Amino acid sequence: MPDHATATAKVAVFVSGTGTNMAALLYASRLPGSPYEIALVAANDPAAPALALARAEGVPTFALAHAGMAREDHDAAMERAARDAGAQYIVLAGYMRILTPGFVGRWEGRMLNIHPSLLPAYPGLDTHARAIAAGDSYGGTSVHLVTEELDAGEILGQIAIAIQPGDTPAALAARVRLAEHQLYPRVLADFVSRWNDPQHLLARVRTLALALPRTHERESHGAPGFRVGTEKSGKFFAHFSDRHHGAPHVSLLVKCAGLDELETLVEAQPHAYHKPAYYGASGWIGVILNRADLDWDDVAHWLRRSWQQVAPKSIAGLLDTADAS
Repeated sequence: MPDHATATAKVAVFVSGTGTNMAALLYASRLPGSPYEIALVAANDPAAPALALARAEGVPTFALAHAGMAREDHDAAMERAARDAGAQYIVLAGYMRILTPGFVGRWEGRMLNIHPSLLPAYPGLDTHARAIAAGDSYGGTSVHLVTEELDAGEILGQIAIAIQPGDTPAALAARVRLAEHQLYPRVLADFVSRWNDPQHLLARVRTLALALPRTHERESHGAPGFRVGTEKSGKFFAHFSDRHHGAPHVSLLVKCAGLDELETLVEAQPHAYHKPAYYGASGWIGVILNRADLDWDDVAHWLRRSWQQVAPKSIAGLLDTADAS
C-alpha cells in the first residue's frame, strides 16, 4: 500500500507540436517538493518536437499518427499508453484532437487542458484575434477540467494579460504563452494535491451532506458537523475532523452499524478507516479523507447510511423520495 501522505501523482502529457507547455510542466516537476511527475509524453504526430525533448530528458514517450484511424481507436491507443505508464492524470498541452465522449468520461475529473483565453470567453480557435477585435482590455489563459463540451469544464486557474494598443494576435499570443508556462505547473501541482487539502475536502463533504434532505451545518467542539432535523432538535449524522485530538488524519466521522463493523473495517482497511477518539465507543467510524485513492461515491454512501440511522421517522422516507425524483 503506497504512503498516501507522500505520494507523487503520475501524469501523462498529450501533445501535438513543440511542447513548450509540456517542457514547463516537466521542469517544474523536477523542483524540490513537486507533487507530480511526468510518467509519459504521448503524441498523435511521431515527428512532434516535444517527443525529442522528452526523450532527451529521459521521459518515456509514445507516438501514434491518427491519420487513417477511427477516432475511437486512436483514443483507445493513447489511453492504453497512459494507463500502461501508470498515469493517474492526463494533461493536454497543445494536443490538437477532439477526444471522444467515452474517453473523456473515463477520465472525468482527472484530465486538464489549457486554453488561450479568459474562459468562458472565446472557446475554440482564434482566441487572440477575437479578443482584439472585440476591443477587450485583457486576453489571457485558463486551465480547466476537460468535459465533453469544448472548453467548458471547471476553471481551475487563470492569468489575465493586458492587450496593448496596436497589438496583433501573434504579439498577444507570445505574451500569453509566457503566462501559460507559469500557470499550468502551478495549477497542476495544486490540483493533484487537493486530496490532502482540508478546505477542499470539507467543501466536497459539505456539498454531499447538505444535499441530503432536511440537513444543516452546525459546529461541534470547534469542528464542522452536519445534522438532520430542525435547527432546534436536529441530530448530528456526520462530523468533519481535521486531525483533531491528535489524529493524523483528515476524516469524516459517521455512524456505523456498531463496534463489530467498526473494528472489522479498521483492522481490514487501516488506510481507509480509523477508530476516532471519544466517538468510536459510541459507534462512530472515521472515514479517512486525505488519501489519493479516496472514492467519493463511497463517502456519499457513508453519509446516506449515517443520515438514515439518526433521521426521525417522520422524515426518514424523504431520502427514498429524493432518490425517486
